Amino acid sequence: MKWTPLVATAAFLTMLTVPPAFADKLDDIIASGTLRCAVVLDFPPMGSRDKDNNPIGFDVDTCNDLAKALGVTAEIVETPFPDRIPALVSGRADVGVASTSDTLERAKTIGFSIPYFAFTFNVVTRKDTNVDSYESLKGHKVGSTSGTYEAIRLEADVKAWADAAGSFQAFQSQADVFLALSQGAIDGTAVTSTVAYATANDPNFSNLKVGGAAPYAIDYVSLISLREEYGLINYLNLFVNQQVRTGRYKELYNKWIGPGEPPNLLVPGSYY
Repeated sequence: MKWTPLVATAAFLTMLTVPPAFADKLDDIIASGTLRCAVVLDFPPMGSRDKDNNPIGFDVDTCNDLAKALGVTAEIVETPFPDRIPALVSGRADVGVASTSDTLERAKTIGFSIPYFAFTFNVVTRKDTNVDSYESLKGHKVGSTSGTYEAIRLEADVKAWADAAGSFQAFQSQADVFLALSQGAIDGTAVTSTVAYATANDPNFSNLKVGGAAPYAIDYVSLISLREEYGLINYLNLFVNQQVRTGRYKELYNKWIGPGEPPNLLVPGSYY
């Protein structure tokens, strides 16, 4: 083709009007062949390790399901609760499958899918305490895992109770919380019902018990990614939808939590 000034001008204008194609995180994951999932592995039955040190749990299986849907290999990136968002921001993980509560404050930094699980809460205490309800934690030393929904709520309530004998301590991991509780460093904690009953039935914590329900709102948790990755977030939403409507969500619930109907992931009266 002979490049006359008219043809050259037309070609230049075409370049200006056709937006360039950019690969997003979803494309990057598929191209790399690996999905790196940030998963908390001291939070059974959502995430833990078996006797051979292999990652297991509801969140681990969910990551594997997501990788299978994408046609890639899953890589579990062990991530403590406080590091879930930093793992995404720093690029150590592609998505978080880490029981992350969908708070508005966190949404300023990261993007959330529709909920993929929902938690209710219970008190856990030692059998030698007089704690038998959430209200009876008043005046006691309590603690929880730093950065979690239950830690934020429990610390706020301790301050509201304004009892000089009471105190709140934050811990780096769920394992640290239960060790401190078992050894008497604190007298109680509030955790998800899944963790509460799993711990009370654990031979390693035979001196612990469930001490009643915690009056917290249902905690809806989401898959997370970088806030600007709309393509990936849309895919995560459809993935969660498929998990529910194919029965896989219920299958994983029965496998890791117990027989019965899993929590409803729909907020009554809401479009979300």
